[in-house]
Amino acid sequence: MSDLETPQAGDDLARDEDVVALLLRQHGDIRNLFDKVEASTGEERRDAFRRLVRLLAVHETAEEEVVHPFARRALSGGGKVVDARLAEERAAKETLAALDDVDTDDPKFMLQLMKLRKDVQEHARAEERYEFTHIRRSADASRLATMAKAVKAAEAIAPTRPHPGVESGVANMALGPVAAIMDRTKDAVRKAMSND
Repeated sequence: MSDLETPQAGDDLARDEDVVALLLRQHGDIRNLFDKVEASTGEERRDAFRRLVRLLAVHETAEEEVVHPFARRALSGGGKVVDARLAEERAAKETLAALDDVDTDDPKFMLQLMKLRKDVQEHARAEERYEFTHIRRSADASRLATMAKAVKAAEAIAPTRPHPGVESGVANMALGPVAAIMDRTKDAVRKAMSND
């Protein structure tokens, strides 16, 4: 098992207590949802796509609130690493925004979806290589667990869809229907980060 592989099935508790394992599991869930969207049609495709958009939104918001700030501070060259990940996120969000205007049954949808999938997969591989590996080496088990709690807290109140051109969790929250979401997210992340 490599440094980044998650434990086998039946070890969900351990995965939820390690931010890297939690995010890797989400990367797998995202890949599975792309497969589901591609393989389905009609209402089933629309439902799978809605779930995919939601997972992408909460995953990226959690990373923006918890993982990127840690990487920026703790990793050698962390600022450059994070800036590159944010640029990738922006590209994926722009593709996703273009999908907003396309019905899931329209042939153009699958072309855009394939572009989105490519962008998301390249971004995930870069995160795994340039952020996650180094976070695993830089943080002890307690810190990894604290960050996992914060990721889960951010996910609980993250926006239901990402907004292109807004590559910070704070700004994404401000675009939500209720301005208080921003404060609740900050509070939830701070509380989760300070409880350990």
